[in-house]
Amino acid sequence: MHANQVDVTVEVVAALVAAQFPRWRALPIRPLVSTGTVNALFRLGTEIVLRFPLQPGADPALRAELQREQEHASLLAAHLPVPVPEPLGLGGPGEGYPGPWTAYRWIAGESAHPGRIDDLDGFARDLAGVVTALRGIDAGGRVWSGSGRGGPLPAEDAGVRAALSVSTALTDTARLAEVWERCRDTPRDDVDGWIHGDLMPGNLLVRDGRLAAVIDLETVKVGDPAVDLMPAWNLFDAGSRETYRRALGVDDPTWERGRGWALGQAINALPYYARTNPVMAAIARRTLRAVLE
Repeated sequence: MHANQVDVTVEVVAALVAAQFPRWRALPIRPLVSTGTVNALFRLGTEIVLRFPLQPGADPALRAELQREQEHASLLAAHLPVPVPEPLGLGGPGEGYPGPWTAYRWIAGESAHPGRIDDLDGFARDLAGVVTALRGIDAGGRVWSGSGRGGPLPAEDAGVRAALSVSTALTDTARLAEVWERCRDTPRDDVDGWIHGDLMPGNLLVRDGRLAAVIDLETVKVGDPAVDLMPAWNLFDAGSRETYRRALGVDDPTWERGRGWALGQAINALPYYARTNPVMAAIARRTLRAVLE
């Protein structure tokens, strides 16, 4: 999917585990099929999942980022009504892999999809409970860090316009440009708060038709609360979309910013993953259709 992607083998993973976590060296390892775009996943025994960034490097900033993700997991676990991954270890580079990697407690479940959810309205209310709990965590005066989602929506304009310009054969870019301009120019008067930042279907686990966990916490930060409205368009239908909005008590300007964040994510993903990740491309198409409704 990425030009500088590293393909990790079971043999490399086994050697890294044996060298850095010898207490786990006897556990079986198997690769997991994933449509994710950031990490290669491996199941270690029955209780552990290992996450290897697809674009690793020796930059200390990457290790600091993974360490911060684990700190955020501990923070969120104390406040959210559903489980999040429990950190078990932070590995380092070794032969065959040039960067840091992480270990978490395994959580059973499947990626969210309307066909796997028994009650979309109930799922929307459950997810709204997660987002409400996130917003209730004291931000301690923090504001957006300056990178990633969560800053001023107009700052995304150049990237969105570039993605629209290369997507004319993929979607209705003329209508999307009109929606984007409206969302981009919507005023904002609320304050930054804790956000997940990437509530994509693949980061929501379903078990027995219900929301079982929220995973992939690398984008957790303080930022624009409207970012976490993206599931309204990337997952829900018209009815459950409204249920999600009502459960969160979202006003019109915040809702339009949420639409803008969903549009921006999807229009950037569509041309990038159109040939390399059909699942992500399909989610992007579904999102773009929804933001036009």
